[in-house]
Formats: sequence, C-alpha cells, structure tokens
Amino acid sequence: MANIDVTGEGSGSDIQAVQRVGQICALFGPRTTELTAADVAERLGLNRTTAYRYCASLVTAGILERGQRRGTFVLGGLMVQLGIHALARRRVVEIAPPYLAELSAAVRMTTVLGVWGARGPVVAIVNEDLSRTLVVTVHAGTQLDLNSSQLRVFLACKDEQAFEQITEGVSDARRAELEAGVFMARRNGYSITSHPDGLFAAAAPVYDEYGICATVAVLGADQMADLSPGSPALTKLLSIAATLSDELGGGQERKRIAEL
Repeated sequence: MANIDVTGEGSGSDIQAVQRVGQICALFGPRTTELTAADVAERLGLNRTTAYRYCASLVTAGILERGQRRGTFVLGGLMVQLGIHALARRRVVEIAPPYLAELSAAVRMTTVLGVWGARGPVVAIVNEDLSRTLVVTVHAGTQLDLNSSQLRVFLACKDEQAFEQITEGVSDARRAELEAGVFMARRNGYSITSHPDGLFAAAAPVYDEYGICATVAVLGADQMADLSPGSPALTKLLSIAATLSDELGGGQERKRIAEL
C-alpha cells in the first residue's frame, strides 16, 4: 500500500492510519457507490485536506479509483479482487443458491443469505420471489441494521464481544431491545422481526464445523403469512438451514447449539 499521509490530523500512528482506511472503505455500499473527499470529511469528522490526502493515497494503492464524476472516488480494482477472494473462501456462498431457490418457491417469499462482514451481517445472495405482483427484495452487499432478524441470529451464536462492538454508541433502550431479541433467537433457534412499513423477516443460522457461518432468511410484506411455530413456512426455513449446515459439515455444531 502507498504511504498514507496523515499530516494535519495530528497523528503519525500507523495503526490509526489503517483504522482510517477501514473507515473510509466502510462508507461505500449498494446505495453509496461514489464519494467525494468532502463527503468523507463530513462523515468521518475530518478536515477536507486530510480526507483528500487519504483518498488520493488510496487511489495510488488501488483501493480506490477516480469516479466518472469530477472529484469523486469509487472502490478500486484491489477491493474487487479481495472481495471475490473473500467470498470464494466461504463455501456456503457457492452451495447456497439452489437451496435459496427451493425455499423461495416453497414459501413464495424472497430468500436471502447473509454472511458476517466487518460491521455485522451483509447480504451475500438474494433469490427474489417473482410469483407475486409486489416483489420484496434487498440489494446484495447491503449492511443489515439493528432491526434485522439475521443480526439477532448471528449475535445469538457469537460471543459477548461481538454484541459490544455492534452496540457501541447505541442508546440503552435500543441496546436492551436488541438484547431481548438476541435472547429470543438463542432460545428459539431463529428470529422473526417486523418493521413499521409492513415488511417482515425470519432468519435461521447455518453452521460449518467452526460455528455459525451464515444465516438464511425469508422476506415478505404479507402480515397474514403464517410463521408461527410449526407452520409450513417456518418449518421449511429451518429445514433448509439445517440441510445447508449438514452439507457444510456443521451438523454436530448445529445439534450442540440446539442442546444448550
């Protein structure tokens, strides 16, 4: 990587520079494909000169590229290459598509595979249900928020440190709400969440031999859909998650977690 000039920020720490690079890269997403140095400065609390120096250095390193619009930056070729390698290491991403298609066809809902990213679960694969007039979907690469059922399932299977990182800076009330949702996910083996806009989601964990490696979720807009315990839709979701776990060699881990 090219040297990052942190002059003007009052710190020559290599660790701080690396952390800042991570923060800049994390600003990009499905709905934020390009940023200006001013955008970076505003979102990270930097002065514009420092933000521009970081961005320019990251262009030299191949982490960012100049955008088509004047003064903008986009994720560079190195990030594309690393992203492909990172996903290729996760076997679940390779084998999940037919299972998501089977689940979507059975329950007539959009299905999603989530994997754990730098700041929590990220959408890796989406299989849209096109059998209805209204298509409920989410973009691949979306960072899932505190309201997501997939986040609650992940946290139910992870240690306390993961929970602390996710809830850093969150209000006590919001933290308590999430903690209750995580408890329910741990107790039930799945999580169901609803949203003010009428959407809902249900998620279940997928394990490999090392522990939870992904989540499978269904998305819908029909509040009359039956996701009660023992319902066909929830049963199918749990069955698909269990089958994926078994294929990934996580059957014993799945049974161990269920017995806790």
